[in-house]
Amino acid sequence: MSGANTTNIPPEKLVRVTFEPEGKTVEFEYGTLPYDHHGKPMSFLDVAENFGIFLDHACGGVCACTTCHLWIKDQTGITEADDDELDRLDMAADQQLNSRLGCQAVITKPGNYVVEIPKWNRNYTSEGKPLTMAENK
Repeated sequence: MSGANTTNIPPEKLVRVTFEPEGKTVEFEYGTLPYDHHGKPMSFLDVAENFGIFLDHACGGVCACTTCHLWIKDQTGITEADDDELDRLDMAADQQLNSRLGCQAVITKPGNYVVEIPKWNRNYTSEGKPLTMAENK
């Protein structure tokens, strides 16, 4: 999956985000992503929402839960976690050194980014949509 026509994007302005383990990659020109009001503008949650990739966010992306917990492969080019996010991450399941909340980790420059949705979160999804109780049986 990729954004609109990416062939006209100058390489120095290209943002490429790969969501693992599905290997879904989206591309867009830095500074042109419409803000979808999910998390902070240009956050990984905002990117996911703009491209139809399911990333749970029970609190609406306001740093009040940990459902958008991600592991970010390389944290170069994204904002550092602030105290509110760090406090919230202390409650996250399976926290690792590269853990971030998708609603708070903001892309600050063009480049390639790889994020992984933890297993406990991706098992909750089926083809990009939350499972209903009937589907879990």
